[in-house]
Amino acid sequence: MQDLVLNPLTVRDAVAAALAEDLGRAGDITTNACIPAGTPAALVIASRAKGVISGVDLAQEAFRQIDPGVTFAADVRDGGSVEPGTVVARVSGPARSILSAERVALNFMGRMSGIASLTARYVERVAHTRARIVDTRKTTPLLRAFEKHAVRSGGGMNHRFGLDDAVLIKDNHIAVAGSIAAALRAAKAHAGHMVKIEIEVDTLAQLVEVLDEGADVVLLDNMSPTLLRQAVEMVGGRMLTEASGGINLDTVAAVAETGVDMISVGALTHSAPVMDLGLDVTVG
Repeated sequence: MQDLVLNPLTVRDAVAAALAEDLGRAGDITTNACIPAGTPAALVIASRAKGVISGVDLAQEAFRQIDPGVTFAADVRDGGSVEPGTVVARVSGPARSILSAERVALNFMGRMSGIASLTARYVERVAHTRARIVDTRKTTPLLRAFEKHAVRSGGGMNHRFGLDDAVLIKDNHIAVAGSIAAALRAAKAHAGHMVKIEIEVDTLAQLVEVLDEGADVVLLDNMSPTLLRQAVEMVGGRMLTEASGGINLDTVAAVAETGVDMISVGALTHSAPVMDLGLDVTVG
């Protein structure tokens, strides 16, 4: 597993906003009422399910921002596999600080670990093929950087991050532009030499038009495995091929076996269940 690094400034700002949302105007009134100031505590964050961890840095940042005196030691880093009962991290320090940060820490880690775990299941299903599992822009607003990081934690790859880093011509673009040829020619005239151009098709006839004009990637949308296999043969390695459209864990292997280079799955980020992570606190 490659070293997975998030932009620390992005982490800092997102955690600060989440803590401000949770603490509100008066802070953690429950903890402040029940726990005397200066009371020490220790906790472990542990997995209650099998999966892949992601979001450790955000959890650590939540405790750090509440109280730099809190000690956070990770036993598992992003991309690490866990079983039920695996200790992911150990936190110790002032009890008030730990309890006030715990929900934000677990919310980030649980959401991201759920995405990583689901991604890992898809990746496992296609491991016998050349296909790579990639994500989409179907992410939670303002959390895209973390959700796409979680996909990488699970062994997947990232598609374009936003509208500004690659050209993806979809059916509505083609309809408004007038044709596949018109859309591709306009995109090539507009895009810089470093910008990749991908175009979506849903028939083999459309694919012929794309092959005539040329592109970097062709997105084969909602095609059956039979059509996908024919499309891959037609492309013959002249551009990358990506399959998309309603692909799930039951169908992804058959799609991968057609020879496509990539399979994009929106469910990785829009439908992943939160991973069950718990914490046990011992007051010292």
